[in-house]
Amino acid sequence: MRWFATVLAALLTALAGPTAAQTPADTLIVGQVAEPKSLDPQAVTATNDFRILTNVFDGLVRFKSGTLEVEPALATDWTISDDKIAYTFNLRPGVTFHDGTAFDAQAVKFTFDRMLDPDHPQHETGPFPLAFFFSAVETVEIVDQMTVTFRLKEPFAPFLSNLAYPTGLIVSPAAVADVAKAFGSAPVGTGAFRFSEWKAETEVVLVRNEDYWDGPAPMETVVFRPIPEASARTSQMLSGGIDIMAEVPPESLATFRNDPNFVVHEETGPHLWFLILNTKEGPFSDKRVRQAVNYAIDKQGLIDDVLHGTAEVAAGPIPPAFAWANDGSVEPYPHDPEKARELIRQAGVEGANLTFYVAEGGSGMLDPVAMATAIQADLKEVGLNARIETYEWNTFLSNVNPGLQGKADMAEMAWMTNDPDTLPFLALRSDAMPETGGFNSGYYANTEVDRLLDEARQTTDPAERGVLYNRLQAIIHEDAPWAFIANWKQNAVSATAVEDFELEPSFLLNLRDVSKG
Repeated sequence: MRWFATVLAALLTALAGPTAAQTPADTLIVGQVAEPKSLDPQAVTATNDFRILTNVFDGLVRFKSGTLEVEPALATDWTISDDKIAYTFNLRPGVTFHDGTAFDAQAVKFTFDRMLDPDHPQHETGPFPLAFFFSAVETVEIVDQMTVTFRLKEPFAPFLSNLAYPTGLIVSPAAVADVAKAFGSAPVGTGAFRFSEWKAETEVVLVRNEDYWDGPAPMETVVFRPIPEASARTSQMLSGGIDIMAEVPPESLATFRNDPNFVVHEETGPHLWFLILNTKEGPFSDKRVRQAVNYAIDKQGLIDDVLHGTAEVAAGPIPPAFAWANDGSVEPYPHDPEKARELIRQAGVEGANLTFYVAEGGSGMLDPVAMATAIQADLKEVGLNARIETYEWNTFLSNVNPGLQGKADMAEMAWMTNDPDTLPFLALRSDAMPETGGFNSGYYANTEVDRLLDEARQTTDPAERGVLYNRLQAIIHEDAPWAFIANWKQNAVSATAVEDFELEPSFLLNLRDVSKG
């Protein structure tokens, strides 16, 4: 069945046929994999949403183009105290929000207090699912109108990197106060583009910010269109209906590579595609069965047949893109169906029925239905019967994020992260259970993992942090709370008329310098 899905998609792609771009010269149209959930940067978790938001908002710092290194943005510079507890930022003068109000220290304090202080008058505009990125912050203090100090409870190594992530983007206090919970559909930032319109299931429209502090963008308008169906997204690209397609269906890459009307972009970044396993109840409460799934799945076959070589087999929760935190000593589970059958026999769950949640599409989800169908066949071969339930992306998240207990045995998931701390702290820590607002949807708990995460967060020396993360990787690999499938090399395709477009290791989409010839 794998080959049939691949051939069918390739046939649809070929039939569409290439044509010259038809979009307006002053408008850039981007095809995305899903509708955004919200346009409030503190209220969302998906890279799909972040790709829009980084063009509407700025943070104090941002990732330097082509790297995960931090550089100034709304802060011109900063100092760090000797004890690594106080970070003082000097703010960029003369910057205004899109609503005309001034950017200053009060706006910075408002943005973070809204997330972190439950007594803040605008805290109810949440929830803020990634507020834990800044859980080390004790206070945000206004030194003067253009200077702000963050005081931490303890040294926190990922702090600057987390400030560059979209959760740290600065919002307009006046706009939030004006529209409250509706801010997610009427966002106001300081970015290169202003929000104009959101037509549900159709498009999000941004217009150029003529007063942008880093110079006005070349494009007058940017339109983000949700096109969940891979073949439809491909057809839109081939017919000239969109200028840039994020996340190219793997079977279509060769078509675009061989067509002079298009440019294929690829960039390695910290990505993991995996299966969450319900460790609390059912067959996966037994470690042997979780390990069996890792042995049963032909990951290299998935990469070759479904993903067309656009990924590498994953070994654990820390992607190899973080080379300083992943020395390669933990190797992926080999494809060993016989070993899988033996472990399943030992656990006494031969013929077990499994409920498998699958997304129709979503950020970094890697042809999820085809992947799930192939995995289902691999599990069937070793005596496990997986029943697939597919959901639209945001519905899928609403089912998975609250936890799998009482609902499902396994679920697909993908994460793109900015620091090796992020994913395990977010989704494998004992204190990150769904009922506490975390994303540990499979209920995994290991006190040694918790200890290593806490120690690594407070260790500012990269070499020492790397040793801790390698230990962490080995423990989680052995416990197998997830099936570790693939580390993806992100891709996109653009029309040849599009200039100065590059993918970023952060998986964000920065369009402030993009133009059309």
